[in-house]
Amino acid sequence: MKKILLLSLIIAFYGCSTEPIVNTEIEFVNTGVDPNGWVIVPAGIFNYGMHNKVVEINYDFEIMQTHVTNQQFAEYLNAALAKGSIFLENGNVMGAHPGDPFDGYLHEWKIPAGNYLHFPYSKPGGQIKLIENKFVVDKGFENHPVVMVTWFGAKAYADFKGYRLPLEKEWAKAARGTDTRAYPWGDHISANITNYGSSKNALQKLLGGNIARTAPVGYYNGNKYGDYQTEDNRSPCGAYDMGGNVWQWVGDDYPDVHYRYLRGGSFTNYEYDLFVWGRNSAGPDYYDFNIGFRCARDFVKPIPTETITLE
Repeated sequence: MKKILLLSLIIAFYGCSTEPIVNTEIEFVNTGVDPNGWVIVPAGIFNYGMHNKVVEINYDFEIMQTHVTNQQFAEYLNAALAKGSIFLENGNVMGAHPGDPFDGYLHEWKIPAGNYLHFPYSKPGGQIKLIENKFVVDKGFENHPVVMVTWFGAKAYADFKGYRLPLEKEWAKAARGTDTRAYPWGDHISANITNYGSSKNALQKLLGGNIARTAPVGYYNGNKYGDYQTEDNRSPCGAYDMGGNVWQWVGDDYPDVHYRYLRGGSFTNYEYDLFVWGRNSAGPDYYDFNIGFRCARDFVKPIPTETITLE
């Protein structure tokens, strides 16, 4: 399989660090936030992009309130491997992709049907290891966002679970709501409101080590951890970490390009990379220690039930 090269970067993946992170065991931090939770994003118009273009999403949908965690992804890998949906090859998780439509644009690469990289578990940078034919998470990183996952791998997870990757406009509405805020939580940014380049020192003190690293999902929720007071970084719909921690793959496969897009910025980036209109691009087999994802799904309104009183 040929590597699908990264052709362009709209904003830099790295603002403060470019070295892969080789993690060791850490103490588990309970944030009180449930990684299995979902939040509803209501239908309606909203301001999209830097120039506040008014667009509409005419349906309700749900988005995960946090990134997919290491624990969730490890459990998926074990289940999908047992089912035969994925396979292992030379230290990599691989899986089938039906191929992309090819439109013949100048810088578009063909992506034919075949097997593609999902997750390079043998590479440094992640916190999931294969031990005795079972994927396990490094101690303490269970509720950290999974990283080192390609777009193919993120989509395979979503498909296996019956979910999908959010479209860019869906992601943007979940991050911004209906006003013109610059960040998912408002118009200000501080070292205590999200995990990005300028917040790493305080987080390092808590988690240990001398390098920037991921934070537990939902960590910035207004709680105090030791002497470290966080601010709540939920977006208007209630989603955590829509800016910072790790980049998030979105689902769009645009007709004139082969690469895919990422949103939200990461713990290696500066504050301007976390704007709700910020985006990045990479080939669908690209991975890194600051790239993860979350899922979306259609919202099905519960059918009201009639209460019958027996006399």
